[in-house]
Amino acid sequence: MSILSFKNVHVSQDGVPTLQDVSLELNQGDFVYLIGKSGSGKSTFFKSIFAELPIDSGQASVAGYSLNDIKSNEIPFLRRKLGFVFQDFQLLTDRNVEMNLSFVLEATGHHDKAENAARIETVLGQVGMSSALHKRVHKLSGGEQQRICIARAILNKPVLLLADEPTGHLDPEVSLEIMSLFQELNKKGTTILMASHDYNTMRKVPGQFFQCEGGKISPIDSI
Repeated sequence: MSILSFKNVHVSQDGVPTLQDVSLELNQGDFVYLIGKSGSGKSTFFKSIFAELPIDSGQASVAGYSLNDIKSNEIPFLRRKLGFVFQDFQLLTDRNVEMNLSFVLEATGHHDKAENAARIETVLGQVGMSSALHKRVHKLSGGEQQRICIARAILNKPVLLLADEPTGHLDPEVSLEIMSLFQELNKKGTTILMASHDYNTMRKVPGQFFQCEGGKISPIDSI
């Protein structure tokens, strides 16, 4: 089943053409790495996926939504089908883990406290952080915070998980633990698209490789 489909897509940012003639298809269960230098178009590609930037030309769809004519009131529903993991965590550091995860569920329309508590328990178990429920985020290590970020990203059972340099601030051993976690999620059917420069870790976790260069995205055999 196609999760993402871009066919001859062009996207501009601030009036400057940034993605040019991009064609890429992701199916359920794919694990795809996107590599490329800063300014190569990776961030623009991610922004176009969650409808922050419009499609100039070509055909694009994500999670059953056409990005060519998506309406503004449909965008929140598209984004609920996507999960996001960032390099800099973007957690509420003055609150505990439970509050961080509850905030996301309530913001996406889930208000049943018992159901939310059960869902939070499930995702923390999936990332090996069940004991952190009441811990303050600022007291967690970088690796632990990234695990919480992954838990947050899978709260709404996304069909596509987008990860932007998720191991960028982590040491090699912790990076491999985090990548193994993504691998487990992928084995359970979650499609993953990850932008990364962490070549050593990527080589240890199988996936398809694509290079973003000069606004174009092309498959490559290896890194």
